[in-house]
This record gives sequence, C-alpha cells and structure tokens, in this order.
Amino acid sequence: MKIEQIYTGCLAQGAYYIESKGEACIIDPLREVQPYIEKAKQDNAQIKYIFETHFHADFVSGHVTLSKETGAPIIYGPNANPSFDAIIARDGQEFKLGELTFVVLHTPGHTMESTTYLLRDKDGKDVAIFSGDTLFLGDVGRPDLAQKAADMTQEQLAETLFDSLRNKIMPLADDVMVYPAHGAGSACGKNMMKETVDTLGNQKKMNYALRADMTKAEFVKEVTDGLLPPPKYFPLNVKLNKEGYEDIDVVLQRGTRALKPNDFEAVANETGAIVLDVRHQDDFSKGHIPRSIFIGLEGDFAPWAGALIADVKQPILLVTPQGQEEEAVTRLSRVGFDGTLGYLEGGFQSWKDSGKEYDQVKSVSPDELKRILDNGEVPVFDVRKHSEFLSEHVLGAENTPLDYINDHLGAFPEGDNFYVHCAGGYRSMITASILKSRGIHNLTDVSGGFKAIKETEIPVSDYVCPSTL
Repeated sequence: MKIEQIYTGCLAQGAYYIESKGEACIIDPLREVQPYIEKAKQDNAQIKYIFETHFHADFVSGHVTLSKETGAPIIYGPNANPSFDAIIARDGQEFKLGELTFVVLHTPGHTMESTTYLLRDKDGKDVAIFSGDTLFLGDVGRPDLAQKAADMTQEQLAETLFDSLRNKIMPLADDVMVYPAHGAGSACGKNMMKETVDTLGNQKKMNYALRADMTKAEFVKEVTDGLLPPPKYFPLNVKLNKEGYEDIDVVLQRGTRALKPNDFEAVANETGAIVLDVRHQDDFSKGHIPRSIFIGLEGDFAPWAGALIADVKQPILLVTPQGQEEEAVTRLSRVGFDGTLGYLEGGFQSWKDSGKEYDQVKSVSPDELKRILDNGEVPVFDVRKHSEFLSEHVLGAENTPLDYINDHLGAFPEGDNFYVHCAGGYRSMITASILKSRGIHNLTDVSGGFKAIKETEIPVSDYVCPSTL
C-alpha cells in the first residue's frame, strides 16, 4: 500500500495518490494531471478511480481531464449533480483498490455533497480518512459556501456538519490518519494547523470543533463566528467543477503565445485584457506597464489572483520573468482563469526598449519613514489582514486590508502623499498597483513592510497574541 500526499503550497491544497497491487486512485486532483499519470506509470499501476470529496470552490479540480485521459470513473458522494458522467455513490458504498477498500462516508455540512473516504487495509482495519473540507487539522470546513445551492442558512449547514462529525468521523479509532484537502492559508477554513497530516486521536484533543462535550449550539456559534466573506471567484470555480472546462493543454497553448510590445498593446486594447505583472515586487516597483496589476509568482499568487480579479472569464495578458510563462498560465488555470491570451515577449525590458511609456512605484525605507514621521503626522495605511493589524501595528496607521481594498478606496487622501505597507512588501505592492490603476498615484510603498518597520524606532502598538483576539 502506498499513500502519497501531493501538496501544493500556494493553494494550501492536498491531492492524494494511493496505490495497491497495480491499481491506483487519485483524490481531489489538481488541474494539470500528467504528474498523476506519470506516477502510475512508474508504479506499473492503472488509475482505477478518481475520488472527489465535493465540488471545490477554491480551485479547479483535474477530475474531468484525468478521467478523459485514463478512462477512470469520477466518483462523488450522495447529492452531487455534475453535468458530466460520474458515479454518485451511496453512503456506505465500498470500492476495491488492489487489497484496499474505500468506504463512502457521506459527511454533509461544508457542502451537501461533501464526502469523506475511509480507507481500510487488506484485513479490514480502518487506516485513514480523506476528509476533504469536512475536517481540517485544527478546524472544519466553513459552512457558508453552499447556501445558495442547498437553500440552507450557514447555521443549518453548521448543524448538519456537527452531526456528520459526531456520527461518521468521531466514532472512528484514534489511530486513524486524517488526510485533509487543505492546510493553513486556505480560505476554506479559519484556524488550520500548519501540519498537513495527523491522527484522528490528536485532532480530538487539539481541534476545537471536535470537543467531546460540545453542544450543537456551541458548535454552530464557534464555527460561524468570525467568518469573512468568501472570495468572489469561489462560485465560479464551483460552476467549472460541476460543469466541466477546457483541457489544460488548450489553455496553455493559448496563454503562452509570445507577443511583441506593439502586438501586446493591440491585444490589450482590443480585448480589454488586464495586464498582470507576475515578476518580483522590486522589479515591478522599478518599472512596469502603466495600469498593470502586480501579483507576484513568488507569493500566494493563485489565491490573490482569484480574490482580486474575481471574474474567471476576464482576459489576461502576462508580464513574466523569462522562462516562467507556462508556470504563470498553469497557476492561473488552477483557480479557473483560462482567459490568458499571451505574454510580453522579452519581458518588461522589451517594452522599455521599445520606447513605450512606463510607470514606477515610489518607495522609502523604514528609516526614511521614521524621519518623515518625526517631522509631523503623515497618513500610513496597513494593508495586512485585520487580525494581523490588531496583533501589532504602527501607531496612528489605518487598516485597509488588501482582501477588501475596493471597499477602502475612499479612505486614501486625494493630493497629499500617503504611505502603504504590509508584512514584507508583497501585498503592499499589489495594493500600489491596484490604486495606481485607478488613478491614485500619490502613494509611497514602505519597503520591507512591518517586519522591517519593527527594526526601527517607529512607535508600534503593544503585541497581542493573535490566538487571543
């Protein structure tokens, strides 16, 4: 028996490859499926099943393409209603894989089709659960993503999730391994641990949602408390996962078309494409195409693209570091953005060499900001999450989280210069690019972010541990 977790950090997503006696299955595959096919070939195995734990909202699964490539059926739990051929399993239904058995445990609550797959060894012993978004490490799936589809309130979904956990998962033995679909950083939960595998017994001790003495009312309150609105691209990803999508090869061929500066500009004007610059923030600051948006590949690229661009049908043109064009297109497609129309051949340097207009982002060091603040009060905007801001911040700064930057546009002063920072410089550069694209140019980025600010004598608030907020 082989169990392999294939973890993608920028999505905080775990897919799984399980093999026994020449038969393999994939659970919650990513959009690009060739690595799974190659894995099976290396093991002289045939992919027999593709298990989906639910209709994912935060990424586009590779189930449709993988089924087409391998002939393996797609399996969902009860209540699923995809537009393509799939096995809609019964609660308790079993699927054999070599010497192993998968048992379908219908665990609604995150969504109404949410299903956990229980793995048993050749002796019938429970070995592991692949819990999807039903159970995370340190948390459970948010119960507000399926309201429209299920015609239920988030409180009703939370009550359903409580029953699923108590009746289907918590009775299992403590030594059963938990393999969730996501880890810390995913927007599908709020309190996930940094670890990606754990025993169920430890989760019963550590996970607030699995307290043995918890009432249903307490569970509903704790699970729904502090839920931020989900990213706007989530429903669009659910639609793609339910209805199907273009093969990744088609998306890559269209998206990796090299365009010289004049052609790049013409396509942008003709299609209304967003120019997305994915280089390092320092390179973007020194020079970029006017009104382009920065979201660097070196950060949480795909989730930020999904949250800030939102409409997966939006045409996109790329400015990339040389050789990373395909990576950018691939990572966009993972969250449903299939409308990449090409990239700037020769990168930003070719744009600059062509004599075309370009823009820059003004920047100061934290030491320079300290001198400016010593000479009088100036507006400072902190674009970190609210919890980060509450934990510790520059005294007098205003919190305008990047996640909801469009709701804060009126907060930025007209005419007077202001300063923006995040934790390390990535998010503040995204903010700067968005504001400049909206005609707000009287801003200065603080290089190095709050981490560097703390190394100066700029006054900051007393530290409060985030876990106590």
